[in-house]
Amino acid sequence: MKKIHWVIAALALAFTGGIAQAAGGNVKVTPLGSHDGEFCVLDRALIFEDPDGTRILYDAGRTVRGPDDPRLGNIEAILVTHMHGDHLGDVIQPSANAGACGKPDFSVKTTPSSNSVNIAVAKKANILVGSEFDAFLAPKVKAAGGDPKSVRLVRFGADAKVGGVHIATVPAAHSSGISPGFVEGDLAKHLGENGLNAYAGPPTGYVLRFSNGLVVYLSGDTGITAEQELVVRGYYKANLAVMNIGDLFTTGPVEAAYVINKLVKPKSVIVSHANEPATEGGKLRPNTKTAKFIKATKVPVHIPLSGVTMEFNGKAKCVAGC
Repeated sequence: MKKIHWVIAALALAFTGGIAQAAGGNVKVTPLGSHDGEFCVLDRALIFEDPDGTRILYDAGRTVRGPDDPRLGNIEAILVTHMHGDHLGDVIQPSANAGACGKPDFSVKTTPSSNSVNIAVAKKANILVGSEFDAFLAPKVKAAGGDPKSVRLVRFGADAKVGGVHIATVPAAHSSGISPGFVEGDLAKHLGENGLNAYAGPPTGYVLRFSNGLVVYLSGDTGITAEQELVVRGYYKANLAVMNIGDLFTTGPVEAAYVINKLVKPKSVIVSHANEPATEGGKLRPNTKTAKFIKATKVPVHIPLSGVTMEFNGKAKCVAGC
């Protein structure tokens, strides 16, 4: 009888282990920058693909060339950290690799709609936002022919689910003014004449939990915050971070390294928002902010080369494309 029980237990373990392995897999992360194979001055956008196929676009900005960009594929959700044009998308490139890595050609206007809204409507994707962005973006989605209910508010501490991915918002220390270019009517004129932006609530970061166990912190544009330790590490236990290092507008390379080394403490990090042409020929340029950040950071740092897909297992180890 004991032998039968042992056999049954062994079979059950093998079966559940097989399920766990099948439900594991890797999360694919694909940067969508302005120039193929490079990490350029205004690169922000990343696509995260869960092992179940769910695809999430993070901060489309200016380098995704609208909804017809062949790099997009299916998109289930779009994340917008704040309302600045380089994240929401006020202009885009007319073609792949237009301009230079340090000065891309962004000559196609997308205002007063936005690149993010245009992509969401064309892809029938949700836009997930924190703060009061939903009240501003929902009418724009409707005006573009989409469903305003596709704009979903995820306040701090809440949790939304898209496919197999859980999505939460966390605070970011930045600004989030809406430039007059995104506003219509007399208000746009009055804002412009007075040098003012409209307000739609504070900026946010995100924490994504994927079906293979990977937990990713998307910093958005931020300075150093207490929540990076207490919430991002303490509660969500993020093991991969996408960290902005651009200086002046966000944490600089040394400050960002402090966030990674002392506060979030992930297993690895993808550098973001460097505000510089960080690579040339796909290789890191010396004496850059990106190089300084890598030198100061104690965990593996991965450079998001446009179009080059990285794969991460549940423990935040890059197993391909790095």
